[in-house]
Amino acid sequence: MTSIRQRKQQQTADETSQQKEHDQCPECTSEKLIQSADQGELVCQNCGLVLDDSHLDRGPEWRAFTQTEKDSKSRVGAPLTHRMHDRGLTTTIDWQNKDVYGRTLSERKRKQFHRLRTWQQRIRTKDASERNLQFALSEIDRMASALNLPETTREIASVIYRRALAEDLIRGRSIEGVATSCLYAACRQDGIPRSLDEMLTVSRIGEKELGRTYRYIAHELTLEIEPTNPKQFIPRFCSELETSTAVENQALEILEVTLEQGLHSGKSPTGFAAAAIYAASLLCNEKCTQPEVAEIAHVTEVTIRNRYQEQLAAFNSE
Repeated sequence: MTSIRQRKQQQTADETSQQKEHDQCPECTSEKLIQSADQGELVCQNCGLVLDDSHLDRGPEWRAFTQTEKDSKSRVGAPLTHRMHDRGLTTTIDWQNKDVYGRTLSERKRKQFHRLRTWQQRIRTKDASERNLQFALSEIDRMASALNLPETTREIASVIYRRALAEDLIRGRSIEGVATSCLYAACRQDGIPRSLDEMLTVSRIGEKELGRTYRYIAHELTLEIEPTNPKQFIPRFCSELETSTAVENQALEILEVTLEQGLHSGKSPTGFAAAAIYAASLLCNEKCTQPEVAEIAHVTEVTIRNRYQEQLAAFNSE
C-alpha cells in the first residue's frame, strides 16, 4: 500500500515539474509560450525556441475557413439555452415535406410525418407548468424581437422568469404580466434603455398591472437594479431623429451638468433625455420640433417644455 502511494506521489511530482518546465522558456525564462496549431509545437514567442514538438492537437480533424463551413462540419447541436422550456434538448421535425435530397414526400409519408409532428408537440411538455413556461418564454422572445433586444437580454429575462416560477410567484398573476416584467427587469439589468411605455406597446397588459407586477418580482427576487440613467436614451433618440453628432454631444453635456445638480430626481428619464435633445438642438441651431421629440421618446410636449427650460437655465449658469 505504501509503495503504491509513493508511486502516485512521484508521478504527481513529475507531472508538476513538467508543467513548471512548460510554464516558462528555459532559454530566456520568458512566459510568452504559444501553440502552433498547424505543426503541433509549443514555441517561445520571445526567442523562438521549440519546447515541445509532439504537442497534442485537441481540436477537430477538419478545417474550416468560414463560419458557414464550420457550422456545416460541426457534429454538435446548438448550445443549451434558458430561452427554451427544455433548454434546447428536444428534437424538431421540419415542416417542409421533403427528404434529405430535397424531393417531395409521397402522400402516405406526408400523413405519417404530420402525425409525428403532432405527437412530438404533445410530448415536449409533460404537465401544465411546462406548457405555461413554454408560452411565457415564447412571449418574452416575441416582445424582445419587437424591441430589437440582444440575445443576452433575452437570456437574462428567461432566467428571471424561471426563478419567479421556482419561487411560485406566478400564482394569481397573468403569464403575460410576469413575462413582461421579467423582460423589463432584464433590460434594466443589462443596461438596455427601454421605457415602460415602450414595453406597453409590445405587451398585452395595462400600465398598472405591469408596474405592480414588476415591483413585486423585483422585491421578491431581490434583483439588483440601478436607477435608469437618462444618458442611455440619448444615442437611440438622436439616431431615430437623425440629428447631427453635435446635437448628441451637446445633449450629453447638458445632462452631465444637470445630473450633477440633481435636477433629474423624481423625473422620468425618457422625458429628461428628450428635453436635453430639444435644448441641444436649439443651441446648435438645428430644426427639431417638440412634437417630433415627444413622439420618439413617448412623452408629452408639456414634459419637454417644462424640462428643457430648467436644463438651459442650469447649463447657462455653469
